[in-house]
Amino acid sequence: MATLTTTLLLLLLSLLNNVQSNPNNNNNNNGDDDDFATSLDRSKAHGLGLGLKREKLTHLRLYWHDVVSGPNPTTIMVSSPNRTSASGFGTVIMIDDALTLGPDLKKSKLVGRAQGLYAVASQTEIGLIMAMNFAFMEGKYNGSSISIMGRNRVFTKVREMPIIGGSGLFRFARGYVQASTHSVNVKTGDAVVEYNVYVLHY
Repeated sequence: MATLTTTLLLLLLSLLNNVQSNPNNNNNNNGDDDDFATSLDRSKAHGLGLGLKREKLTHLRLYWHDVVSGPNPTTIMVSSPNRTSASGFGTVIMIDDALTLGPDLKKSKLVGRAQGLYAVASQTEIGLIMAMNFAFMEGKYNGSSISIMGRNRVFTKVREMPIIGGSGLFRFARGYVQASTHSVNVKTGDAVVEYNVYVLHY
């Protein structure tokens, strides 16, 4: 019995060794090759149309208009918590906010839209999780966008959130934004926030 057990253990160890040492082993039942990723040489990436030239730092100053009031609000609540909370914890809001060059929505030039959502993610303060794209529609950045995701403590003077990516002229974007409240209409809830964007891109 001991000899049989030893034989079985040796056989099992031999099989495991073969599986680990075989470079062509593939656990995918459909037989597909698992070499789906390829390392690219950055110096040759320009020829692939990736837009990798010299990295540069761009500063954008924009005004973000969160309009709750009127017949065409740009901010819509899509979910509210079942129980009351002092902070509104659990509230989810979808946005399509105007981005302008100045703080006056009616007089300032529209250069893009802030599209995405924010939600109240704190039980003790007005602390938001922001997930939005700045989609540009004017000038050299028309059709390009940057993606922002981060924590926004609304009553802090300056809030900082990371840039996690981008498209178009902002491919491979990284950096951060600083948001500071310019004005709030206490009667309507409409707000204007100044955004200073610092973005590294190619």
